Amino acid sequence: MSNAGENRPSNFIRQIIDADLQSGKHHSVHTRFPPEPNGYLHVGHAKSICLNFGLADDYQGKCNLRFDDTNPVKEDQEYVDSIKRDVHWLGFEWDGEVRHSSDYFEQLHGYAVELIQKGLAYVDELSPEQIREYRGTLKEPGKNSPYRDRSVEENLELFKKMRDGGFKEGEACLRAKIDMGSSFMVMRDPVLYRVKFAHHHQTGDAWCIYPMYDFTHCISDAIEGITHSLCTLEFQDNRRLYDWVLDNISIDCHPRQYEFSRLNLEYTVTSKRKLNQLVVEKHVEGWDDPRMPTIAGLRRRGYTPASIREFCKRIGVTKMDNTVEMAMLEACIRDDLNENAPRAMAVLDPVRLVIENFPEGDVEWLEAPNHPSKPEMGSRKVPFGRELVIEAEDFREEANKKYKRLVLGKEVRLRNAYVIKAERVEKDDAGNITTIYCTYDADTLGKDPADGRKVKGVIHWVSKDHGLPAEVRLYDRLFNVPNPGGADDFLGTINPESLAVVQGWVEPSLTNAKAEQGFQFERIGYFCRDANNDTLIFNRTVGLRDTWGGGASED
Repeated sequence: MSNAGENRPSNFIRQIIDADLQSGKHHSVHTRFPPEPNGYLHVGHAKSICLNFGLADDYQGKCNLRFDDTNPVKEDQEYVDSIKRDVHWLGFEWDGEVRHSSDYFEQLHGYAVELIQKGLAYVDELSPEQIREYRGTLKEPGKNSPYRDRSVEENLELFKKMRDGGFKEGEACLRAKIDMGSSFMVMRDPVLYRVKFAHHHQTGDAWCIYPMYDFTHCISDAIEGITHSLCTLEFQDNRRLYDWVLDNISIDCHPRQYEFSRLNLEYTVTSKRKLNQLVVEKHVEGWDDPRMPTIAGLRRRGYTPASIREFCKRIGVTKMDNTVEMAMLEACIRDDLNENAPRAMAVLDPVRLVIENFPEGDVEWLEAPNHPSKPEMGSRKVPFGRELVIEAEDFREEANKKYKRLVLGKEVRLRNAYVIKAERVEKDDAGNITTIYCTYDADTLGKDPADGRKVKGVIHWVSKDHGLPAEVRLYDRLFNVPNPGGADDFLGTINPESLAVVQGWVEPSLTNAKAEQGFQFERIGYFCRDANNDTLIFNRTVGLRDTWGGGASED
């Protein structure tokens, strides 16, 4: 387990678990992570994964991975595979085999029959629209369905007819008989089963009725012996139905549900419906687009498992809903990569630089450390020659004293190389600089000039003859407003400049960069090699500084 030993602050759920273990209510901890396989996991799910699997790890307990696969219309094996990959990538291992709610379809059906036999469930033939109308409002109670008082025998017969395919979709459903006057909408005779003629990715065509989430979830927890069933605050009222179902069926185990605040992150949406819309309507290139808040998107952008676990640790677990600043997530990956990412040089907006006193055709292989403060990370050879490329913004013909880069007639140091002096420039017909001509001081490799000249600036560079052309994708936030989900039209808040593609140059060592491997491009930002392309493409993970649209050069 890659996150073993991480220091984890206490929270109200840990306090509950500690009390349960101390009192003897439980002798071990058993949690579960129950995603629906109807989309890719996002950063909010990462919080739940870290909580459920993290608790199991810390208390030497167990955590199940269970797919809540009760709606075959929206589910797909692609999502199942992606979820398993994400959980593993984050550094967690589930207990035993992967579980599915569909594993329990026969048992769930049996418990539904038991509720009918007890007079606590009935087959309703109101249309879905009528059911909504009869349910009432937050201010007005609902009214009973005309089918509510059918006999047990009639309900058993009709429920069998549902299972046998005797009703069309929407013609009948099974409802719990609770209280249409309840102040909690969820307790107003909730639907337990509905008719769906849909092929299921696990059970095939064995069923044409499928249980609802609220009925399935609590029973699945009980079957698996879950001790602490953790979910987000929007399910707080549903706890009443969770307990009602378990109180009224003949099952020994009765897990307890505890709610915590969901993760809301600035400049993102975490609604699966909205994320799916972004993908389907091609506003992004897929679920793993590096602008998406999905775990797959974060991975492709260069986020590490440790950085996401650290982010989840920093935001904590509370019952208070709040929105987390994007800067906190960025700080986690910046801290991780600053410590662990090897350095490399890349030029994103190149201008040609010629060192006139360097012998034509010669190449000198210079030693460059892979990390300035970690000698154990080793070094690499960087080719230096007569022709280089530097960033266009790193040169000015005239500048004030605050500008610490290359100025005409003045000196600057090339990173891991020599001090150079800009002598003259060449321009095109439009007045744009095409070439900077320089001289270099051959006695300044790894040391200051001998005659006491002070050279304060340092710029990066790439050999024009040996460097590799590379596509560099500069990702920014996907939305222009902090809360796009709250907008009337969230698509209207998409940032049209969320992706800029530039053709740059990188040092030759990067030809061997592995997919998703992160680097600090010195003075630019953190980047990783794109996993979806064999060609040399690098995605910007985050800038060097804590600013939106980061990545500006630092002096």
